Formats: sequence, structure tokens, C-alpha cells
Amino acid sequence: MSLRIENLVTSGTFSLDGGTWEVDNNVWIVGDDDEVVVIDPAHDAKAVAVAVGDREVIGILLTHAHDDHIRAVREFADQVDAPIYLNPADRMLWDEVYPGIAPEGEVGDGDTFEIAGATITALATPGHSPGSTCYYLASEHTLFSGDTLFNGGPGATGRSHSDFGLIIESIQSRLLVLPAGTLVLTGHGDSTSIGAETPHLAEWIARGH
Repeated sequence: MSLRIENLVTSGTFSLDGGTWEVDNNVWIVGDDDEVVVIDPAHDAKAVAVAVGDREVIGILLTHAHDDHIRAVREFADQVDAPIYLNPADRMLWDEVYPGIAPEGEVGDGDTFEIAGATITALATPGHSPGSTCYYLASEHTLFSGDTLFNGGPGATGRSHSDFGLIIESIQSRLLVLPAGTLVLTGHGDSTSIGAETPHLAEWIARGH
């Protein structure tokens, strides 16, 4: 079977800097009938495992380590016996949830993961968090943007370990250079495309948050 992309929406909370918010997260399952990678298995490990079924999970790719994205990941990894990959620049956030327990793998800019005959390439896009990473699936003209780029603009940068100028630089230099037809599958909310977001860069900069 050919490669396909599946979406599961899970619900829970996000906590940082003393606040807690209700959030819905997009979980992305990429692969075929035999093997998959899972991007950001948030909130509900059992539901994600059910969606995966009996397929082999060759890797769990994290876009960043805010607790809504990672609080269920160790349980999920144990259920499916798969390694977790995280940019080490986000270890301080990871350690708030899992002190003393490191993820199995590190991911850096340009690292690649092979799945179902296709290649996923990691793009370092700091700003929302220091280690924020997007994953580009060129063969499918698809970007998994985590919380770096949403339908309507950049991810939030008003909290600890975030930087608005840096996220703008990351989006401008790493994401908006991709083909305009690239589908952007986000960490929360509706999908978009590079072409739909590019004309609004100046508005985001003027808005300044």
C-alpha cells in the first residue's frame, strides 16, 4: 500500500508559567499498512495506539516539548515499543514532565527518517520553543509544522523559552521558502498551505506577537 497521512484529534490541557488551558491537538500518523511514524501523540496514548493498530511504529517524532505534546508520549512509546525523537534544545521542557528520563533519540536540523518508501526531513525552526522542529515530507508536498506555523500565523511566543523574532526568522527562512502548494499540517486547528500564509508575513511582523 502507498504512503498515507492520518489525523487523530485528542483533547487535554496545556500548562506553562502557572497557567493551564484546554486544548485540542492534532496527532499525525504517517506510513502504510505495515509501518508508521507518529508525530506528536498527544493526550491519549491508548487512542493513538488504537489508531496505529498492529502496524510497527518505527519512530515517534516530537515537534517540541510543551507538556500537551509530550505528557502521553512515554506511555504511548511503551505501548508500541518505539523510540522518541526530540530536539535536545527542548530538554528543559521535557525534563519538567520526565525528570531523569531522557528520550531515546535526538533530532537535529536536516536529519531524515525513512517511512514507507518516503523521506521525512527535520527542519529546525526555533521560536515557539528553543527546539521546535518541523517535519517536511517532500514527496507528498506536506509540512508538519507543530506549533511553529498555524492557519493564520506563527505559534505563540509570549511564554517562557519563546522568542517572537526567532519564530519569524524561522518561518521566513525555513518554511516560506518551500513550494507555495505545500500543505501545512499543524499541531492544533485547521490545516493551511505555504502559499496561503506567505502574503501575511508583514502583518505578523507588524502585529509583533
